[in-house]
Amino acid sequence: MLTSKGKYGLKALVHLAEHEGQGSSLIAEIAANNNIPKKFLDAILLDLKNAGFLSSKKGRGGGYSLARPANRIFIGDVIRVLDGPLAPIPCASRTAYRRCDDCRDTSICRIRSLMLDVRDAIAEILDRTTLADLRGRTASAEVVLLYDI
Repeated sequence: MLTSKGKYGLKALVHLAEHEGQGSSLIAEIAANNNIPKKFLDAILLDLKNAGFLSSKKGRGGGYSLARPANRIFIGDVIRVLDGPLAPIPCASRTAYRRCDDCRDTSICRIRSLMLDVRDAIAEILDRTTLADLRGRTASAEVVLLYDI
């Protein structure tokens, strides 16, 4: 499950992608425009900067901006930095495998087999979706039809 940290990080990155090429954005602006607690956002943006997704500038005109083009930032990589492995259980992780204490033989575990499929399906989508793709998505609005007779 995507944590608040992951969700807020993605929201902040989309904000920065929408302003790509327009200079830096202040943390307070990102937080206010995306309904993210500023103190929590400070830590998230620092993690994203340390991972190489963001660059920052101090002083007048300072703030955060993307460190590389939005079409070269993959959502799967961002989520792994903020939330850890994509797998729903540790024994299905490709990057942080940990055997379950209650499992006798992982090679025949049906639950692990299913969770590997789930992990692969999630990774298939997130590892091919870029920040530019996410920026280009529009929210689907529910159409409500009213008929008066």
